[in-house]
Amino acid sequence: MNSPPHHLRDPAGWCAAVAFAFLALVCLRLGIPSKPYFDEIHYLPAARALLAGTDWLNREHPMFGKVIIAAGIGLFGDHPWAWRLPSALAGTLTVWAAMRALWFASLSRFATLAYGVLLTSGFILFVHARIAMLDVFMVALVTVVFWQCAAAVREPEHGRRSLAIAGVALGLALGTKWNAIPLAPLPGLAFLAARLHACGWRGLIGRRGPPVPGIRLGEAAIWLGIVPLAVYALTYLPAFLVDPAEAGRRGLIGIHQMMLSMQESVVKPHPYQSVWTDWIINRRAIWYLYEPVDGAQRGVLLIGNPLTMLLGLPALAWCAWAGFARKRADALAAFLVFAASLAMWIVAAKPIQFYYHYFLPSMALLAALALALDALRSRGWGWLSWLVLAGSVGVFAWFFPILDASPLQGQRAFEHWMWVDSWR
Repeated sequence: MNSPPHHLRDPAGWCAAVAFAFLALVCLRLGIPSKPYFDEIHYLPAARALLAGTDWLNREHPMFGKVIIAAGIGLFGDHPWAWRLPSALAGTLTVWAAMRALWFASLSRFATLAYGVLLTSGFILFVHARIAMLDVFMVALVTVVFWQCAAAVREPEHGRRSLAIAGVALGLALGTKWNAIPLAPLPGLAFLAARLHACGWRGLIGRRGPPVPGIRLGEAAIWLGIVPLAVYALTYLPAFLVDPAEAGRRGLIGIHQMMLSMQESVVKPHPYQSVWTDWIINRRAIWYLYEPVDGAQRGVLLIGNPLTMLLGLPALAWCAWAGFARKRADALAAFLVFAASLAMWIVAAKPIQFYYHYFLPSMALLAALALALDALRSRGWGWLSWLVLAGSVGVFAWFFPILDASPLQGQRAFEHWMWVDSWR
């Protein structure tokens, strides 16, 4: 990819406006419920223990996300707003970084801003930006990786800095949750493929040629391979500080053997468990909260936006066609990120899976939908693109009371939103 022509106007200001609007919406009732709910009951004790230096709990997951939650508690106090503020900021970063990644990849203002609308009204990001869980930190860091990699391609004069940031962010994403593993090799492999395609075998040692002129393959391997692994290893430092005897006895390899064993040992059926075939058709929801709390009946439902999650499937098919047949790198990237991040859960030896594991694939799906809507608009179907965006916002507004724990009218109020029985 070449540098953008000067007449293309970077929508950075609009990207910032969308991100800050999302933050303002997320912060409404951020402290409600005033008690831990859903997986906060696991991550908050782990964060408190790290802050106190007494233990490293929740050992089946990496540590960095719990360090972030602990930082929120340490800076702002041990209360609900402080528990969840890091998640709100990470969700805002996700919106900004994802939009910037799509801008640098596509150079389409419409696709970029459409992506922002789809993300902020897509349910999954909003719900996770309001709860102290690990997923939103991992997703935020992954979007930073793709933003910086795309920026390096478009602005090679800053390529070394961008690749360095991408490498650090990738290591931290892996150190937050292992869901990032299938995406970890993609930036390096994409660099290798682009260089060899343009330069042949000479590209193995030369500086010239795409994707980032001036950066040799060896240097790219350092930024996108060695740096992430080093940063990932450093995220386990709190374990060695909190419990040096146990961590030292196990060592980094032993810690991972323990974590993997714990991940695979959860086999007891769960009422909210689901598999990838449920996720792609938006079939199985999770009630993060549904009970009387803080003076009212309240609920928080995790499900994807019923409109865009389904429209995103033909958009992915279009991206696969446009990527392979028309050589559109942006469309191909959206399809490959979706396929790689979903494939992990098709083959993973984790017997109990949940809809929130679809978080990363859904991000790529909405990027594909944004690109498809831009293609429709360029072919004279702009009214349809705007209709989809308006529909996404409208559906989000309809479901909003059970996404942000608004007061509900009685115990049976949830039935108002149960379009299919499997959401109950």
